[in-house]
Amino acid sequence: MKAKKCVMVDLGNTATKLGYFEDGNLVKMEVVDWNELISNKYLVGQVGMVTSVVSTEMTSQLLQTYPNFILFDSEKKMPVKLDYHTPNSLGKDRICNAVGAWAVNPNANSLVIDVGTCIKYDFVSSENTYQGGAISPGIRLRYRALNDYTANLPLLTDVTPANLIGKSTHEAIHSGVINGMQAEMNQIIKQYEDIYDSLTIFVTGGDMNCFELVAKNNIFANKNLTLEGLYQIYVFNVE
Repeated sequence: MKAKKCVMVDLGNTATKLGYFEDGNLVKMEVVDWNELISNKYLVGQVGMVTSVVSTEMTSQLLQTYPNFILFDSEKKMPVKLDYHTPNSLGKDRICNAVGAWAVNPNANSLVIDVGTCIKYDFVSSENTYQGGAISPGIRLRYRALNDYTANLPLLTDVTPANLIGKSTHEAIHSGVINGMQAEMNQIIKQYEDIYDSLTIFVTGGDMNCFELVAKNNIFANKNLTLEGLYQIYVFNVE
């Protein structure tokens, strides 16, 4: 199914992504801050769907400003089944990622790794069922935790390539965070591959390029997977 023209809004913790779709294709994506979003004259009169992980107040203000947009919530229909014990607490961005993977790879086992504020792992089975996954801290959360919960470790803000053996405190922190996350993701992938045959892996998120995860034939990078999944959900509900 394809909607002729619509806009998807991914209202996130650190930034908002706008995805402009025409005839089923993502023709433009832009990242905006809150002020740019709430004053975007192009969005007036447009139609689309919003997924939000920010406050109820901000989400309500957005929907009041652009009343033709609908909010993706637990009442909306979805093209994949959910096998999750607490669906009301399930992040909508995680569902969008799962649906995006399903749209590309239906009737197959797919693992999505979203590398952003948190690392989110989400698995869709060959029965087109979202099974769940895992959440762990992202890069900046790990940097912040080392500073917050120790007396002397500095707060690092720059993300740099990390040697395995750090020769200074800064280098050691970079190595622990970056190489630790790389090892975590590699091991999670291996564990899934040990269980599921013909596993396809999708990598997305703002920090995806900090890691080497796309060397294998069955790993695909898609920075717009959340928007594309949201589009599929929108079409499933309005067509």
